[in-house]
Amino acid sequence: MVMFLFLVIALAVVVAAVTLAVVGGGDSGPLPDAAPERVRDVLPPDRPVGRGDVEGLRFPLVVRGYRMADVDDALGRLGAELAERDARIADLESALAGARAAAAQRHVVMDKPAPEEGQ
Repeated sequence: MVMFLFLVIALAVVVAAVTLAVVGGGDSGPLPDAAPERVRDVLPPDRPVGRGDVEGLRFPLVVRGYRMADVDDALGRLGAELAERDARIADLESALAGARAAAAQRHVVMDKPAPEEGQ
């Protein structure tokens, strides 16, 4: 019986403390919303992204992982730069293939034996 009485008193004390904390929170009201932590744009806007930029990229954690908009922005930027680099590589490879073909054609033309005059 003493244990039951102790539990009832402890429960009453806890309920009273929670009630005072909620009701008597002061004049300030609820806590203001904190500004969401955003990723600092560490990807350089004035030059192509390098390996060190990607390795240094860190996203702030939120309740369920990472902020989707920050990750989407970074992946979009990286995808655009990779597509631009791929196009530049393709242009350079086609120019190189054209230059090699022209050089090979000149080499073949130069290697033709001169026609003999005495025949």
